[in-house]
Amino acid sequence: MAKWIECKISDIGTVVGGATPSTKDPSNYVDREIAWITPKDLSTFRGRFISRGERDITEKGLNSCSTQMLPPNTVLFSSRAPIGYIAIAANPLCTNQGFKSVIPAKDTDPLFLYYLLQYKKEEIESLGSGTTFKEVSGSTMKGIKVRVPEDIGIQKKIGGLLGLIDDQIENNVAINKNLTA
Repeated sequence: MAKWIECKISDIGTVVGGATPSTKDPSNYVDREIAWITPKDLSTFRGRFISRGERDITEKGLNSCSTQMLPPNTVLFSSRAPIGYIAIAANPLCTNQGFKSVIPAKDTDPLFLYYLLQYKKEEIESLGSGTTFKEVSGSTMKGIKVRVPEDIGIQKKIGGLLGLIDDQIENNVAINKNLTA
C-alpha cells in the first residue's frame, strides 16, 4: 500500500491570487490576446481543462494590475462569488481576484490536485468569511489540510483513473446532445 502523508495545500503547490485591470480603460481588454479567466467563465464550463474565458486582456492590462501569468496545469479554484468552481489551465493564462489558484509543486500531479480540490470543495467553502459574500483568503487556502500519496506515480494513477471516468461522462453528454439535436 502506498504511503500517504498529511500536509497543507501550500506544501503541494503555490497558492496565487489574481486581479482585474481597470475596466475604465478599454485598452486593457481585447479579443484573443492574453487569456483571462473569471468565476463567471467557469459558471457554465463543464470540462476540466480551460484555455480562455469570455474576455482577454492586453499586455498593458496585465502589467497594470497584480494578476500574473499562470503556467499550464495550474489548478484554478474560485474563492468567491461563488467558492468552488474548479478547472485546470490548458495554457498560460491569468485570473481575476475571484481565484486562489494552485500551481502544483513538481512532485504533485495536476489532475490529482484537481480531484483533491473537488473532494475538499465543501470544506473549503465552509471556511469562507465575509458579510456581503463569502470568500476564502489566500492564507486559509494555503492552510487547508490534505492527505496525499507521497509517490507522484500513485497520484498519477488516481488522477488518471478519475480522469477516465470523467472522459466517459463527457463522451456520454456529447452523445446525448447529438441525439437531442
